[in-house]
Amino acid sequence: MGGKISMAAFFVVLAANVLQSTDGATYKVGDSTGWRVPTNIDFYQDWADDRVFVVGDVLVFNFTTGKQDVAVVTEAAYEACNTTDTITIMCNGPARITLNRTGDFYFICAVPGHCSAGQKVRVEVKNGNRHAAAPAPGPLPN
Repeated sequence: MGGKISMAAFFVVLAANVLQSTDGATYKVGDSTGWRVPTNIDFYQDWADDRVFVVGDVLVFNFTTGKQDVAVVTEAAYEACNTTDTITIMCNGPARITLNRTGDFYFICAVPGHCSAGQKVRVEVKNGNRHAAAPAPGPLPN
């Protein structure tokens, strides 16, 4: 009987992990500040560094249409604030972007001067659970 309960518990934990990893969270980029030229040039990177992003999460860029935009760019374009070679650009706010793969995503505002003033963010997307699993307990002392 104990083996059946242990096996059932294993499948419950497994199912919970699968559901957690496929159920994406939604993040408002910059929280209540939204997506605009920040007062602190590191504002958006600090915001992203405080979060764990996984495949399936959604970023919402809240901005006023016509005053801001959000462009997905390469790392080189991000570093140089190059707005001429974007992967995609969204000009209507709010813009929703689903993080559909692991790795780094790079976002900038393509309005002249905004990226160089700090309106850019890199997010690292991981695969799997948002929270690290607790280590297994070690053997009990004799």
